[in-house]
Amino acid sequence: MKKWWIVGAVVVVAVIALFVGPRIYASVESSDPAATVSTEGARAAEGDLDGQWTVTPGSESNPTSAGYTVAEVLNGADVTVVGTTRDVSGSATVDGSTLTGGEIVVQTGTITTDSDRRDNQFRGTIFDVAANPTATFTITEPVDLSTVPTDGTTATVPLTGELMLKGQTRPVTVEASVLRDGANLVASGGIPATWTDFGVEPPSLGFVTVAPTGTVDFLVTLSKG
Repeated sequence: MKKWWIVGAVVVVAVIALFVGPRIYASVESSDPAATVSTEGARAAEGDLDGQWTVTPGSESNPTSAGYTVAEVLNGADVTVVGTTRDVSGSATVDGSTLTGGEIVVQTGTITTDSDRRDNQFRGTIFDVAANPTATFTITEPVDLSTVPTDGTTATVPLTGELMLKGQTRPVTVEASVLRDGANLVASGGIPATWTDFGVEPPSLGFVTVAPTGTVDFLVTLSKG
């Protein structure tokens, strides 16, 4: 009788782990959406756009950050995962009202989600941040910024450039939301990405399957000078 009781207990624990475990995992590992431009407290634009701009830490409403968004499926449960870091640098050059060049550089080793386990896997086998410490987005075609309002509201501006992930560079386009806030220029967007195009293999670990596509996200505040 004791032997059968022990076997039965093991079976119950296994069933709980199989059917309840992934649901608990899904419930605690869903993430907030990636940050986007906020117009809260935005001021009318000051000065003109012409000149050299540098990425700054940003404000409480528009903190500079970058990372990724990807979908996971855990035994049929859809989970949205967002990884982000504040370790972002970059610059942009504007001639008149035309963006003639620019680059955003992200320190990949500090990208985090709501799961240390996932982050450790990302830093190791998935992205190998030791060998690939940065990811970059570089503007490759001029961008007309004359449509960006000066009244503290946003405009949608198409950006064409190159995205570099894990040592692989691919041409990309993204619809960016752009705001002129006082003396600052703020932009955000989600660059569509197929991970294998960049040598990144989405993991499939039993009950966890990561989608083959996602977005590389950015929210940057720039100041002149």
